[in-house]
Amino acid sequence: MGYSKAYDPIQVGSMDGNDTKPHDKAIKRAMTCCYRPPRCLKTDPHRTLFVGRLNYATTEARLREYFDRFGELTQVSITRNNVTGLSEGYGFITFRSESSARDAYHEAHRMTIDDHKILVDYERGRTMKGWRPRRLGGGYGGQKESGQLRFGARDRPFRQSAHRPSDDKRSDHWKPILKKSSHRSLPPVNK
Repeated sequence: MGYSKAYDPIQVGSMDGNDTKPHDKAIKRAMTCCYRPPRCLKTDPHRTLFVGRLNYATTEARLREYFDRFGELTQVSITRNNVTGLSEGYGFITFRSESSARDAYHEAHRMTIDDHKILVDYERGRTMKGWRPRRLGGGYGGQKESGQLRFGARDRPFRQSAHRPSDDKRSDHWKPILKKSSHRSLPPVNK
């Protein structure tokens, strides 16, 4: 079905993009928060790619080495925890030209770096209207186990609804048909 054009927390929380009510607390939080992208960034958001699912041991030098093949890079950064200084498993890469960024977007997605299949997408924080990051209950991604999957992005686009027409639904009175199996029958008891 496709990707979202503007960020709507309720829409991206729905597999088909048609929900009208929030179904988890994170979506409610995202609806009430106000996110302003950082103004201190000097990079062009249309030449900046988000790179996720990185191996925690991957370095900026390794990313630069890998993405250099698509064009000249102006900046490479891996987001790190403020307290520990350890990698958070994602980063941003900025190219000198939009065409290089576009090439990397198309070719590097799902490639393997340091034994991890990476996710490559455009930066959303400064380019998508209404964007809210994951820490505020928004973002894309999430895990099925937490009940907080997000849809409408490259990795998990919207899908057709899985609802069956009412004719196909079972009534409340259905019962499975049990087959009689001869091997389960007890042999006659000899007296």
